[in-house]
Amino acid sequence: MSLSFTRRAVLAASAAIMLVSAAPAFAQDKVQLRFSAVFSEQDIRAEMMKKFQEEIGEEFDFQGYYGGNLFKQGTELVALQRGNLEMGNIAPQDISNQIPAWSILTSAYLFRDADHLKTFFASEAGDEMKKMVEDQLQVKILGPTYFGARQVGLKTDKKINTPEDMAGIKLRMPGGDAWQFLGQALGANPTPMAYAEVYTGLQTGAIDGQDNPLPNVQNMKFDEVMSQIVLTSHLVGFDLLTISLDAWNKLSPEQQEKVQAAADSAIEWSTAEHLSQEEELVAGFKEKGLDIYEPDLDAFRTHAQKMYLESALAESWPEGMVDTINGL
Repeated sequence: MSLSFTRRAVLAASAAIMLVSAAPAFAQDKVQLRFSAVFSEQDIRAEMMKKFQEEIGEEFDFQGYYGGNLFKQGTELVALQRGNLEMGNIAPQDISNQIPAWSILTSAYLFRDADHLKTFFASEAGDEMKKMVEDQLQVKILGPTYFGARQVGLKTDKKINTPEDMAGIKLRMPGGDAWQFLGQALGANPTPMAYAEVYTGLQTGAIDGQDNPLPNVQNMKFDEVMSQIVLTSHLVGFDLLTISLDAWNKLSPEQQEKVQAAADSAIEWSTAEHLSQEEELVAGFKEKGLDIYEPDLDAFRTHAQKMYLESALAESWPEGMVDTINGL
């Protein structure tokens, strides 16, 4: 009896050890997807990524990092390339730093609206630009994440009607040549500053203004330290939901299909949310006492497009791409 009991105990203990040792193996079978973004957890796009996580399911170990807590603004792309990150929210301006031809997609008044942006990335011309990124940077673009038309927000109460009125305005822009040139194309004096520092910059007078879509203004509470918003709509704001090509190629065809479908669904939801919020925020900011008005848009558009076409940036643009995009 004692021998039989001992054997049973040994067998039970062995089975338990096997189950315990197997548990980590099951966990390790999950596909790790670390995602980094500069936007906050209160941003619509953070909710977008939660929906993405739900869609891809439990076979993926999705880890979302927001507010630049994992990688600072502008460093996510290099992290993807070095294998230190699987997924990122990448600004097209960061891509243009490595692929000059991409600066065309950062130019003012290129896309008309969110639908035009989506149509472009679904077109042959969009495929051409995405292939550049895959071939040269080893990063796959899952889709463009629209986050609103960029508007100029100012602490000063100086009335703005044309680009000439922006002369001397210290306008915060993210770092990088593409962003700084955009500030110049608006007629301002662009000043590089990290996103997280903008509120304090406006509060202390280190900058006179910033440019961001209205949902971002609300999320970061910039309206508390501004007096007016000039509806220049100078840039259809979008980033790119990306995955490193190395991580993508390790996925099975079924997993790739699931990730792309989840990205498409989440991006579509986020776009609709941003469009709805943009409409509501104009009225909301006015109620808070901000002066909100539309300047001479033809003057801004003409000035900005002329500067881009005459700049060195345009020399790198794919031939005929501007006309192709305008025709979509």
